[in-house]
Amino acid sequence: MKISQKGLYALQAMMMLARHYSQGCIKIREIAYEENLPEKFLELILLEMKNARMVESVRGAKGGYRLRRPPAEIHLSEIIRLIDGPLAPFGDADSLRELIDRDAAHRGLYRVFLQVRDSAARILESTSLADIVGGAEADASQPGKRGRKTKGKEAAVVPMVVHGNLSRGQDE
Repeated sequence: MKISQKGLYALQAMMMLARHYSQGCIKIREIAYEENLPEKFLELILLEMKNARMVESVRGAKGGYRLRRPPAEIHLSEIIRLIDGPLAPFGDADSLRELIDRDAAHRGLYRVFLQVRDSAARILESTSLADIVGGAEADASQPGKRGRKTKGKEAAVVPMVVHGNLSRGQDE
């Protein structure tokens, strides 16, 4: 599965908002700074998330963005579908089922693609922001602990890669 850079930025911003959920609103500049994201691009992403009612914005000196729902109620699948469209790299499930019915010569291949799609969807639909940020309440209880990540550190979200036949126990 491939997630666009915009999708990755959206996930990172949502994770940051989840980590600081109990602190209230966070300014775009702080999100961009802490997650090392381009501020102007982040504005567009958060506007899209706001229009989808995943985040809300508050104006004023204490304003900014915050999650509309608790982190445990926002699943990765919602974010990815909003930004990047369908979860699967092989098309939607209905298209794959149609290919299975229509193309007998390649039916086995399309069944595998459908299983990959279903497995990825199941994982992303059952994984919430709370699941991946872990300890959000501990971090939220320490105001002022927001620091820019240091250079050389890995991103908080990495693209998912599905390797070859797992039954062999090795990559091909």
